[in-house]
Amino acid sequence: MQVRFAYHGRSSLAGGLLRLVPNLDREPVAFDAPLANPLRFREAISALHDVVISDLRYKPRDKTAYLQWKKEESLRLAAVRKEAYEDAKAQVLARQEKPLPPDFERLYGQLRLKYWTRRLAYSTYLFAFDQEMWRLLMPCDPVVTVADDVVFFECFSADESTYGCLTVNRDALGAGGDVRLGTTNVDYSWNLYRHFQSLRTYRETRLRVDPAGFEVATSGASDYREEKIDLPAGWLRGLMQVQAGMAMPMRRLTLSRAAVYSLLAWLKRHKARTSPRALRIETLADGTPRLVLEPWEQAVVSHGTPYRGPAFEPIRIWGRQRLLVLARLLPLVERIDLYLLGTGLPSFWVAQLGDMRLTLGLSGWTTNDWTRGSALEALAPPVSLSGGLIAGVAHALQQSRSLKLTDPSLRAVAGEAECTAALNRLAYSGQAIYDLDAGVYRWRQIMPQAVGEAQIGPENPEIVAGRDLAARGRARILSQAEAPSGGKVVTGECDKKPVEMLLDADGRIKRAKCNCSHFFRGGLRMGPCRHLLALREVLLRPPSPAQGNDLKRWYQQWAGWKGN
Repeated sequence: MQVRFAYHGRSSLAGGLLRLVPNLDREPVAFDAPLANPLRFREAISALHDVVISDLRYKPRDKTAYLQWKKEESLRLAAVRKEAYEDAKAQVLARQEKPLPPDFERLYGQLRLKYWTRRLAYSTYLFAFDQEMWRLLMPCDPVVTVADDVVFFECFSADESTYGCLTVNRDALGAGGDVRLGTTNVDYSWNLYRHFQSLRTYRETRLRVDPAGFEVATSGASDYREEKIDLPAGWLRGLMQVQAGMAMPMRRLTLSRAAVYSLLAWLKRHKARTSPRALRIETLADGTPRLVLEPWEQAVVSHGTPYRGPAFEPIRIWGRQRLLVLARLLPLVERIDLYLLGTGLPSFWVAQLGDMRLTLGLSGWTTNDWTRGSALEALAPPVSLSGGLIAGVAHALQQSRSLKLTDPSLRAVAGEAECTAALNRLAYSGQAIYDLDAGVYRWRQIMPQAVGEAQIGPENPEIVAGRDLAARGRARILSQAEAPSGGKVVTGECDKKPVEMLLDADGRIKRAKCNCSHFFRGGLRMGPCRHLLALREVLLRPPSPAQGNDLKRWYQQWAGWKGN
């Protein structure tokens, strides 16, 4: 999907004015008010920056330094040989007593100019190359939304697994000027991040989403520029899944700052060498939350924050290293609210910073790709919704900007179950967002247009087929046994084909056998075949809260999953 960005000028911080330049291709958005706590904003926006650039995907070992050393070593030896040769040649020439050629200085100047010209060109190329890498690290500029009660900034990481949202309460800001509600992209760069580090409490800083870009003729301006970014389909799909996950009811636990500090300190000082590498969340008999780090079984107890909601089985999430983003905020954090969907599903960590809050959304796994990332379909509404229902709910939300499920304008469109399903669909298409802390749905277009299957592309066909085989009961487990080196050996039958696989303690397929054509062509290099995925689905997938196709029954079971 190609997205066009048009900016008039650059975002900057100068003279106590934090000026954010909006995307001219989006609806006009403006905001201007002083920051009540610049230091808190600096730390929170810097944590959001860490989300943007985070990429924890596996990277092969970098041998650039070794190859560079080999090259330099060969050059050094060549230089030694050349130096010996030049010394011998100089001794021979000295005996001949011949003067230097008359154009020696001119030739030296030409060669020196050629050297520095090439060197400068190479330096310019590296600068341009780094800028391109920065664009790849941040596929899309951050999104800022100006609402009646808050201003919030959103971003999604390059590895398609971490969502960040910084929310600033409007009440915490001083008296402002021109305000235009809406959503837009803002120009962002490394220079702006460095400017953020200069925010201080002893000087006033104003936060301005600059409306000037909409009031000038930009087509001929010298600082007007356009960018077209080709967003990866996986990036968009991952963002939409995390957004849809926020609109589902979850278990809510409160964690103390000391517990989160202990968790991050352990992760910083230890590295797991074997599976499982999950973070297990459970509660003690008195409701006290406990975080268990696998495989060490190191328990971190959150004292003084008892959980009073419905009981639940231990929930495991993976990719816990992403939580280190919260480390910078710990001195300012009052508490952290943890929202859980279930094992292997997205989780949301809301750091309360007084008049600000940072929401960190983590997909169930760090690698949000074909092997992991479609478990949310188990919780999606089990019926297809009419276009009229979705359009009616979207119109009501767009008019009010923020609504609760019990709001009369929504109830006038349809029942609570139907509106819940429609809002979930709007969240998946990037048109709405659920504010976990405020408990309201907000109208927010993450892209200039609704995002559908045509933009994000179809899912991997093996995943779709594997899910269908599992749903139709075509996959059957015949035996399970513990593997000698850890993990589990599973044999079964899927669509009348014999299947064998070795799962590690985290549920990843390490080795497998299947006689289908997909596996015969590429083994696991092209991803597991549909038969392996279906058998793994039967083995590991948590039971769906929906039974049958009745929307009301789905909603009752959906609502019963709510926490306190």
